[in-house]
Amino acid sequence: MAQDSDFHGLLVLDKPKGMTSRAVVNHVQRWFPPRTRIGHTGTLDPLATGVLVLCVGEATRLVEYVQRMPKSYRARLRLGARSDTDDAEGKITQLEQPGPPPDPIEVAHCLQQFVGAIAQVPPAFSAAHTSGRRAYELARRGKEVSLDPRRVTIYRIELLTYEYPHLEIEVDCGKGTYIRSLARDLGEKLGCGAYVEELRRARVGSFAAARAVALESDVSTALSSLLPLAAAVAELPAVILEEAALRALRQGQAVDLPSNPDQPAPPAAATEMAIFNQAGLLAAIAILESGRTLHPTKVLKDPAQR
Repeated sequence: MAQDSDFHGLLVLDKPKGMTSRAVVNHVQRWFPPRTRIGHTGTLDPLATGVLVLCVGEATRLVEYVQRMPKSYRARLRLGARSDTDDAEGKITQLEQPGPPPDPIEVAHCLQQFVGAIAQVPPAFSAAHTSGRRAYELARRGKEVSLDPRRVTIYRIELLTYEYPHLEIEVDCGKGTYIRSLARDLGEKLGCGAYVEELRRARVGSFAAARAVALESDVSTALSSLLPLAAAVAELPAVILEEAALRALRQGQAVDLPSNPDQPAPPAAATEMAIFNQAGLLAAIAILESGRTLHPTKVLKDPAQR
């Protein structure tokens, strides 16, 4: 276990198959001092592998910004059957097919109908809330689960291979999208049923699986891979402030955006901005209003004290 007292940043892991996201966090916790705060930024099902971004220390206050990042998946689906969990870990029901299996053109056409902003019902076995409980808690007890559709966005679906009953797809999507729900809904559209056999999250924002840390890594390798806090807010516009302005922000005061020809022009509409100190370390998140006034919304621990 590391002996330093403080760690802050993002750790991009390649989650192995068969582990829950919580179990991954518990494993990684052993790499850090006992009271280090660690949280993940989006659950991966036990069946799934791939990118799981953990926030460590002060980065746990920035989880929402990582959650907003687009995600990319590669999935292998099986047609001709249904699963009560919408994946291979559930109870599988084979379906009789009334005619020939769907042809590749039909499958590709159906897939494209899910591209864009769509209403998607989460799987019954999911962490979605219903009646104040996690849906999976009710489903595991044999209770009927009724979930409302949610608005999600799918940016791209590419059909990679198809040989009935199997197909492989790549999906780029936004926050809250369930690939298991996509498989289930595709099966319904095709009239033959479908579920996820294999799933890999290839990317979260700019964090790719190819550069992720394996869970079997030694502690020194893992800790050397810790990314700075700024990586969590890479998609926000940024501004550098002098220390006097940062002190005011830390006290909850609004400050004027400095005039600096070397920095990009600020957005006209109210927007969140990442605030950095002169050393280039993330210090706060603020809302820019009227193109000139910064109102602090998250003030991080003083970089000099991390």
